[in-house]
Amino acid sequence: MTLHTEKYKQAILYLCSKLGKEVRGKKKLAKLLYFVDFDFFEKNQKYFTGDKYKALPMGPVPVSLNEITREMAKEKTLKIESVNEHNGYNPTEVYTCLKDPKISVFSEEEMKMLDRVIAKYGNLNGKQLEDLTHAEAPYSGTKLNEEIFYELAFYRGTDFNNHA
Repeated sequence: MTLHTEKYKQAILYLCSKLGKEVRGKKKLAKLLYFVDFDFFEKNQKYFTGDKYKALPMGPVPVSLNEITREMAKEKTLKIESVNEHNGYNPTEVYTCLKDPKISVFSEEEMKMLDRVIAKYGNLNGKQLEDLTHAEAPYSGTKLNEEIFYELAFYRGTDFNNHA
């Protein structure tokens, strides 16, 4: 499995651009990428970002996410801010896109999957997305801190007919 770095970066920019120019929370960004990757693999038997996922206590997390978003911040395509939204809670990472995504890097099926994930999950917060991923076979069938194998996506039975 190869990490598709450019596609990964553009997917993050695309998600941000379609969600009001920002994604609030690393958890939300991680889960949206999980749905892009695992739904795409389940439907097309192909990798989208090519990242590996680990089963962490708050759900699936892409292994390369921090590295990719840091690179994007250096390239001035993404701004990452820590915002204290609630007393007593960790600051929220807010990811703001500074450039428009290059949609030419995506195939038509990849664009459809990005739009589907945005339509289906884009309005949910990190906690709601965490609860959804916890209920899924790829996460529930993997030991904590272990790699989540893409093949487990086939045990989800996702309905790809509706776009909502």
